[in-house]
Amino acid sequence: MNVVQEFRYLAPSTAGAGGVALQTSGGPEANPRFFAGYLTTPPAAAAGLLAVADVARTRYHRPRDPASLDPVVTGSADRLRFESFSGCCGVYARLDILPPGLDGELLGHGTTNVDVNPPLREALARIAGLDPLHLSVGPDALTAKTLDGTVVEKKVPLPARWLRGFAEVHVLSAGFDLRAELPATEAAAFLRRLPGASDRSTLWAVPSGRTLRLTSRPVPEAVCLAGAGRLAALRPLLRYSSSLRIYGPPLTTGSPPVASAWELQTEALRLTLTLSPEVHRGFSGEGAALTSLASDEVTDDAELVGALLSWDPTIDVAALADAAGLEPPRVRAALAQLGTAGRVGYDVTEAAYFHRAMPYDAARAERDNPRLTSARALAESGAVTLDAAVPPVSAVPQGGAATQGGAMPLGGTVTQDGAVTPGGAVPLGGATSATVRSGDETYRVRLLPDGTTTCTCPWWGKHGGHRGPCKHALAFTIATAQANT
Repeated sequence: MNVVQEFRYLAPSTAGAGGVALQTSGGPEANPRFFAGYLTTPPAAAAGLLAVADVARTRYHRPRDPASLDPVVTGSADRLRFESFSGCCGVYARLDILPPGLDGELLGHGTTNVDVNPPLREALARIAGLDPLHLSVGPDALTAKTLDGTVVEKKVPLPARWLRGFAEVHVLSAGFDLRAELPATEAAAFLRRLPGASDRSTLWAVPSGRTLRLTSRPVPEAVCLAGAGRLAALRPLLRYSSSLRIYGPPLTTGSPPVASAWELQTEALRLTLTLSPEVHRGFSGEGAALTSLASDEVTDDAELVGALLSWDPTIDVAALADAAGLEPPRVRAALAQLGTAGRVGYDVTEAAYFHRAMPYDAARAERDNPRLTSARALAESGAVTLDAAVPPVSAVPQGGAATQGGAMPLGGTVTQDGAVTPGGAVPLGGATSATVRSGDETYRVRLLPDGTTTCTCPWWGKHGGHRGPCKHALAFTIATAQANT
């Protein structure tokens, strides 16, 4: 299903001797123009835009013809963000053009999908040296003085998988910390040493002096690198970069594959690639957001929080909690719900959420997450039999860390430092185990001291909780919350 968000344009995108006119939709007004001006580092910006477009055209798992899907561009108070997912949804790319990179006026706020078709790609590739690049993102033009010819935009709907991917990436990224920073020269040497695109193995990058060494086993402080060839999109920007930063969640010896983020920095822009835990795994199926979506109040909270979102470059969760009159864990759960409509992203550099302008559909969370739909059906049918409640205990030991992918604890929220704070769907002191009837089978669900769950179902046996909770664990979460209201 690809018809998810339909963006309407006043006219097709064009390119001529005077520049490029790139049509947009979205924002507070119909077809607004939300930026007009020059980019201060045209060759670097062009390389970054092409990298985001290249990711959108590539399928890293089972490569086929180019996907040719349009990146998404968002204009906010002081920057432009260009985002895309690979055709297999296993790589998320984002180019942030920061205030030093813009010499112009941000006229408004908005989000649209951007057509980067072959003629426009060729024109961007020709930008070099002191060639100016003028962007006017809106119904009038996005101007690049070096471009010629004509480009007609293809109206490609935003795929459903991209919306699910946006939600999963922002929940997973919120648990990342900076693990290493390499100078540009060391970053170039490291990327040259990596296996090629055909290599699909899972490696682990461990900080070692000014560089990284690769190992086949996870260790503390390492960063997962699955399918190293997926970092190829970073290479064209290396010559303009000052450093490579690597982000990931806390790991222990024996950790399963997890997602990671790789970011090239310049003074004017940042290019970030976030890689799924394994090449064959797309972000749209990770399930990291499911626990946050399971609480009964999350839909109402999302409506309230969504109405309070501003167009600041970052979202201050504490300020948003004060304005909404909610506890921060409920605000984060609401942001996860809004993420299912693509309205919220997460910036690992600034450790903060940001806002996109997309229509919010409260029913999308259920529609796009069949595990959640099945879990609600189980809970509502009385299929969950809770065991006797136990005295209140901490959901996680003091300073404990969450693991990734399903490891977001029931009844808790993962903070930026990996700690777990109580306050989700399973109140402390509630039932810690249950029997769940599913069809002709009966399964046992247990809430562990570290806040994670186990289940005796085949799905949990296959994935071990590393791709989000199974439907039986979610049903347990829902039933426990209902029993304690």
